[in-house]
Amino acid sequence: MTTAIGFIGLGVMGEPMCRNLAKKSGVPVYGFDRADAPLERLAEAGVKRAATLAELAKLCDVIFMALPSGKHVQAVCEGDDGLLAQADARHTIVDLGTSPVEASRELAKKFAAKGAQFADAPIARTRQAAEDGTLSVMVGASAANYAKLQPLIATFASDITHCGDIGAGQVVKILNNMVLMETVVALSEALETAKRAGLDPKVVFETLAKGSADSFALRNHGMKAMLPGTFPERAFSTEYARKDISYALDLAKSVNIQLQGAELADKVLGQAIDAGDGDLYWPVIARVLEKSRT
Repeated sequence: MTTAIGFIGLGVMGEPMCRNLAKKSGVPVYGFDRADAPLERLAEAGVKRAATLAELAKLCDVIFMALPSGKHVQAVCEGDDGLLAQADARHTIVDLGTSPVEASRELAKKFAAKGAQFADAPIARTRQAAEDGTLSVMVGASAANYAKLQPLIATFASDITHCGDIGAGQVVKILNNMVLMETVVALSEALETAKRAGLDPKVVFETLAKGSADSFALRNHGMKAMLPGTFPERAFSTEYARKDISYALDLAKSVNIQLQGAELADKVLGQAIDAGDGDLYWPVIARVLEKSRT
């Protein structure tokens, strides 16, 4: 029986997920973040502030992390006052971010040595989905741990898949992001080719959406970002996207396969970063071809 939930990382996705947990889980929720603003907003939903990771671990038996990268997860878990130092048999730690597969499995072993449980449960979909509680979550965990976590995850997700044991959720999420990024590279090529051929790119994308090229990437990244040229900061950045494609390439190397599409996506993301767009919403890669005009 979960007595209290901790939530670390109250950023673009973490804040609405934590809010849904507080409103729907029926148990106390404690938040931890370096920024004050999200904690102040979440207080209205009943989320209480934990001053330190040690305090969070003392108060909570299930702790979710929504952090930018595997490096951040390791810092929170393995730092001097991190979760591993506090962990015992009552704890279940859940990584909601995208992290390297082997790093997740190694962390799981370290928590197991303390008697604690660990699960990888990376999220997919948009901030609006996080607000609405309709995220997709891919879980890597034992069957028993999944059964315990599923009702809690259901407070912020409408599609929850048990992909297998530890690391399986990360494999599926990394492949999800890889396919998405390769698709957006293709959309960038189609967009710039249509412009140079003298066509209205809006008409092109709307027509593609009526045919076999239709996709989530086309309707969201293509129509809502690339067509209007809207690439805000404080969204999923090009730097973060390249981090995720690097996880795909590392995974491919570990299973002895070359992924030429992923290599191309990595190259284009790198070119966008080199052009100064690393902090912008990552469909800004459309500018790479646009800037190649001669």
